[in-house]
Amino acid sequence: MAKSKAVKKVLDSHVIKGTHKVVKAGDCVLLRASDPGNPPYVARVEKIESDNRNNVKVHVRWYYRPEESMGGRRQFHGAKELFLSDHYDIQSFDTIEGKCTVHTFKSYTKLDSVSAEDYFCRFEYKASTGGFIPDRVAVYCKCEMPYNPDDLMVQCEACKDWFHPSCMNLSQEQVKKMDHYVCPDCDASGQQEGDKKQGSIEGASALEESKSWPTDSGSQDGEKKSRNSHRVFPRSEQKNQRSGKNSK
Repeated sequence: MAKSKAVKKVLDSHVIKGTHKVVKAGDCVLLRASDPGNPPYVARVEKIESDNRNNVKVHVRWYYRPEESMGGRRQFHGAKELFLSDHYDIQSFDTIEGKCTVHTFKSYTKLDSVSAEDYFCRFEYKASTGGFIPDRVAVYCKCEMPYNPDDLMVQCEACKDWFHPSCMNLSQEQVKKMDHYVCPDCDASGQQEGDKKQGSIEGASALEESKSWPTDSGSQDGEKKSRNSHRVFPRSEQKNQRSGKNSK
């Protein structure tokens, strides 16, 4: 007698085993890593299915950590940064350990506090080629690096550019005591006399609280716009390192 074919049914939601957390399509979840010593994988749920044997599968779109990409982790990558990849997969629902939130870059920088379940994404990643969208972002400071939300920056009142204290031979303690800041280039040219605006530069603690940082996409009304853009992921610097997610 022929075995009956498993009939698949799309579920609106399903509960994570051992918890009361409900997962539905569109949620971001944490999945158990193949190596217990590694942090959980992060994915976006595309669809949840069950069959007539009560096997529940989840269709996911993986997020990659910078170190899992071909280019590797760079100086400007935040500790909680993820890339939304074009790598789709099907996993057992039981591999899901919990839920998380993947914020937009701008939303992440406005968080009052960051929990273990908070991440952010500003790039899409093509897993098979190592390509990124966008492949250019705004750069800041004399080091001309994209903005890392984990790093403290201070704004020049004259040119409105943002600078890392260490690049300007300043300590974070010095910056915290400042009411105003003018970069050496503007100071030498005397721009600060005509262009300085009261309160345009804040101490580090106030900046950390307001999270009014420059973003990689340039400025919107009232926000800082950088002087340059930077090709972040040149092909010549990529390493051929594919993630092992498909082996989970």
